[in-house]
Amino acid sequence: MPTVREVMRSDLIAVRPGTAVMDAAHAMYSGGAGSALVMDDDRLVGIFTERDIMRALAGESDAGRSSRVERWMTRGPVTIQPDATVGEALDRMLAGHFRHLPVLEGVTVIGMVSMRDLARSIAKK
Repeated sequence: MPTVREVMRSDLIAVRPGTAVMDAAHAMYSGGAGSALVMDDDRLVGIFTERDIMRALAGESDAGRSSRVERWMTRGPVTIQPDATVGEALDRMLAGHFRHLPVLEGVTVIGMVSMRDLARSIAKK
């Protein structure tokens, strides 16, 4: 079974906690990504996803559009090591009900793996 390192994306979309929701959404759209790492300098502090955008915009006012990522992000996201198997990553995502996992080598973010990346790696060719 392939490892996370073999299927992860290393072209990362990263934003700061104070980034406006709309700016983060634009960065994600431009990068073709369903999530953005929320970084405070070199430290991973959260993950901001398409679902977070929906929650921010579904409110009764337009405040979600101008609010900051830190209000909606998932703090301290679950992560995975690059040498974990695709199966381990899939198990972690299914258990946690999420679709994106930051990949850390030690404390350094080196990639992101999505449910789509995992599915492609195990699909019959």
